[in-house]
Amino acid sequence: MVRIESKRGMFALMMAHCAGMVDLVALPVWVGTLIAHYHFDPQQAGGLATLFLIGAAGASIFFAPRFNRIHVKFTAVLGFAFAAAAFVLSASTVSFPILAVLHFLGGIAAGSALSVTHGTMGHGNNPHRTFGIAGLAIGIFGVIFLGGTPGIIQQFGGHSMFYVMAGVMLLATLACLLFFPKPTRAVDFDNYEQIKNLPPLGKPVWFCMIGVALLAMTQAMTLSFYERIGLERGFSRDMVTMALIIYGIVTIFPAPLAALLEKRVSITAIIAFGPIFQGIFAVMTTHTHQYSVFAFAGPMMAFTILFVHTFAFGLLARLDPTGRAVAGTPAMLMVGAAVAPFISGTIVKFISFEAIGYACCIVVAVQVYLFSQTRKAVLAGQTNIPVIAKIKNNETQPVA
Repeated sequence: MVRIESKRGMFALMMAHCAGMVDLVALPVWVGTLIAHYHFDPQQAGGLATLFLIGAAGASIFFAPRFNRIHVKFTAVLGFAFAAAAFVLSASTVSFPILAVLHFLGGIAAGSALSVTHGTMGHGNNPHRTFGIAGLAIGIFGVIFLGGTPGIIQQFGGHSMFYVMAGVMLLATLACLLFFPKPTRAVDFDNYEQIKNLPPLGKPVWFCMIGVALLAMTQAMTLSFYERIGLERGFSRDMVTMALIIYGIVTIFPAPLAALLEKRVSITAIIAFGPIFQGIFAVMTTHTHQYSVFAFAGPMMAFTILFVHTFAFGLLARLDPTGRAVAGTPAMLMVGAAVAPFISGTIVKFISFEAIGYACCIVVAVQVYLFSQTRKAVLAGQTNIPVIAKIKNNETQPVA
């Protein structure tokens, strides 16, 4: 039996994490390719990415509360397999309506698989560390994807991007089929009829979850047009590609660093004040005409979200031991990220790239408020998160 902390289990979870969160890495190439090779305007290109993310978010919203009642391995394997098929079909058409449908269906499939992946991580011995290792994997994946995909697209055409993404989904399908793990930490209420009557999540959990959604929104608003911003600033294609490679390299470090610092820093302080740096780097990225600033600020946006979200994931896993909150991670990330490309595309179409930075600052202000509310409740011991505990005679009762 494969366990989460085993090498095979971690490999499957890392592959699934990378495939399910492909948007975190691929958005600049994704949107840029749709504009440059498919000749869609910024709003249309951003809209296609948004449809994928809406589908993923919707799937996660559906599966997260049902996490303890479904066959997670079956869901992961089928989800990634259908996502691979959607991308293969996308490579064979240039029709916007057909691409829109395929993006939406592919998002549903990938989001379903990612939801059960994150829910499984939440049932490990140390969800914070597991998510940190998965973050390291997506950093390595980012270097490979951003370093190789632009060259493949330039040589074989825009449709090749969809084949690359289909390949990523297929690898995740095989990894999950062979090695998807069983939960290491037993959750006592998993097999009881009372699971249908689990108490609602507390306010601190909801504040944190909405904050994570806005964290992803800020990231995607800037990232989805990162490549186009660089080209519009007069940087060469090679310079922009190098900035994307730097972006990928930087994403290797924040999650493992967060895992190492888990017991050495204040988790609530990190989630409450870390997002401020998002606003700073967003303004730098959208306003600079200096390549060095551009190549620094964009990757640091990625560093911020990966670092802060690792702490938020670990905190949510502790605040809600049922696994429902962390199973909803794709919903949090992709509800926020879903609207971002369309919003940014609309802002670019009617205002300017600089306006994206100002919009990000507004979103960051809301994030800081929400995370601060969670921090206050945790520090005051007022989380009031109900947990179902097994007692004698196969009965259950809430424990504060």
